[in-house]
Amino acid sequence: MQSYERALLLNPAHSEALNNLGVALLAQGRAEEAAARYRQALLLSPRYTDAHNNLAVALAAQGRFLEASISYERALRLNPAHAGVHYNLGLALAALGRTGEAEAHYRRALALKPDYAEAHNNLGNLLAARNRAEEAIAHYRKAIAVDPGNAEAHNNLGNIFRDRGGFEEALAHYDRAIEIQPGNAEAHYHRAELKTFRASDAEMGALQRLTAAQADSPFLHFALAKALEDTGDYRRALAGLHIGNDLKRRQVRYDEPAVAEVFQRIAAVFDKNLCDRFEGAGDPSEVPVFVLGMPRSGSTLIEQILASHPRVHGGGELVDLESAIGEFTFPDAVPRLDAGKLRRIGRTYSEGLAGAATGRTRIVNKLPRNFLYIGLIRMILPNAKIIHTVRDPIDTCISCYSKIFTSGQHFSYNMPELGRYYRYYEELMAHWREVQPDDAMLEVRYEDVVDDLEGQARRMIRYCGLPWDERCVSYHKTRRSVLTASAVQVRKPLFRSSLQRWRKFEFGIGPLLDALASGL
Repeated sequence: MQSYERALLLNPAHSEALNNLGVALLAQGRAEEAAARYRQALLLSPRYTDAHNNLAVALAAQGRFLEASISYERALRLNPAHAGVHYNLGLALAALGRTGEAEAHYRRALALKPDYAEAHNNLGNLLAARNRAEEAIAHYRKAIAVDPGNAEAHNNLGNIFRDRGGFEEALAHYDRAIEIQPGNAEAHYHRAELKTFRASDAEMGALQRLTAAQADSPFLHFALAKALEDTGDYRRALAGLHIGNDLKRRQVRYDEPAVAEVFQRIAAVFDKNLCDRFEGAGDPSEVPVFVLGMPRSGSTLIEQILASHPRVHGGGELVDLESAIGEFTFPDAVPRLDAGKLRRIGRTYSEGLAGAATGRTRIVNKLPRNFLYIGLIRMILPNAKIIHTVRDPIDTCISCYSKIFTSGQHFSYNMPELGRYYRYYEELMAHWREVQPDDAMLEVRYEDVVDDLEGQARRMIRYCGLPWDERCVSYHKTRRSVLTASAVQVRKPLFRSSLQRWRKFEFGIGPLLDALASGL
């Protein structure tokens, strides 16, 4: 870096030296300073393609993906055949949720450079998230064919096979990822999810040593905590969860006052007068089914039971509803909408489901946070079925606290924040019960499903207006991808060990219990 600085002292208008200094700063994690140098280079040389690309990389490193995408697009206008810029733009667009555009740029990168292992791997990630497992597997395998030492692609293949219930294949890929890269924290975490540990296992010591060596990795602390819980060492398991959650909390942005305000605004906007005014106004489709509630409350199990019926398709955690309402400000703009607009929004959502599952008469969206939109769902899709999954509050929170989520759920990595979030959710659900008709949704308790699987399954199938099918009680045999933190559990028959799990940790969860106290 000093050589670049010396070059700039001799010639301050040296755009290449400014760009190279930016690269050196970014390598040190100084993204904001790097961006400033790239901008200086571009003032001197506006058509400097690499500087546009590098500025975008620096912006993306700061989480400024929209600005990054604009800089990538400028670079592509100068050099449309730059595979690396197409790939980077795909990453930024994927981070913005613009998955269709991201896929197009990944594919353009691969058309320009067919042996681009990183592009194959990340296209695989995007396809996997969109429930296109076979295509994802093909791209992961291409990444490995190009780069046999690609530990990340092996880890991702493991995730795909885990989600499909192929646990032996998943373990083989996690093991290969660890063989290639012994410190691969994510592979260790995912492997721990599939394995039941014993205190005598030699790998217990190895996992503890690795966690000590990589003490800043939340994945390893969560993996070790899971292993310790398996062996009955609950004190050390909880200590590991505390460390892992503290580390993860530092990596995410969670603005609790802003979140609390959103809950309050939703309740204020969706009063009974508004809900009554638009009752029955939306699209009449009976296809949509929403399974919603807190994460880790049993929603994946409920979807799996429903999806075992031959006339039901489990769509997973679809963001289609949020996409359909993205054209207006939620919730503030809702009172200004008319019946025609609500019907169009509902139709957009329903039509988006049309190609998801040929021959199915119900399609499930199990995105848990859709509980925020219950009032709107009733306005735009009055015939949609809404199933609210409920589980013991403390078990729900402990289950959240023991997982690293793929995305979102940033409230879950701190016990007081987690407990307060649960209270916000609980208060909003009470509001929905107050302003909506009694039959607006079906509430299903996880504990009741464990105690009486067939009775509760029949109740849900009847609510969805479908004839009974015995396959619903053999849900764990249903072959489909499950892209949630419960992918392992729903492949097994129901077990009672998940009930009152929090009692194992009662000695050390005071902050959570205090935060929940006023809502219990």
